Amino acid sequence: MAKSFREKLAEIKPDLPSVQTIEPGMAKKWGQGTIVMPTMQEVDALMKKVPKGKLLTINQMREYLADKHGATISCPIVTGIFARIAAGAAGEWLDEGRKRVTPYWRTLKGKGEINPKYPGGLDGQRERLEAEGHSVEARGKKMYVLDFERKLIKVENLRV
Repeated sequence: MAKSFREKLAEIKPDLPSVQTIEPGMAKKWGQGTIVMPTMQEVDALMKKVPKGKLLTINQMREYLADKHGATISCPIVTGIFARIAAGAAGEWLDEGRKRVTPYWRTLKGKGEINPKYPGGLDGQRERLEAEGHSVEARGKKMYVLDFERKLIKVENLRV
């Protein structure tokens, strides 16, 4: 039987966080330097730090994690997967009636795009964001928070 998102989030990966040299094959895409593989718990903790009315992008999260670990970049794939696990766990808790969960709907993709893979899909997240005072616009099959840059939390205020 597949693990729930909550079970995945509770897993401690002893080899993480890990800072590694960016391999030559990856350097073409991400440049030279080092790359950090963060922990799921760090990603979840960052998402929890975003207060009502504020927003965070995955790129801001990656910037914070890279700086925290003294790396050039944070792995976009690992960071994105761990954000999805944190969101999924929060969705499971919401389904059981829990009120205080990781506010995953406040974590956006680049350019203010709502992540369609998060619980509730685009419409569910739009409702939550609009309830917190944000304006959301559909552009084709995607949805974006309008003027999201003005509502971004400052990375230096995250401290996890």
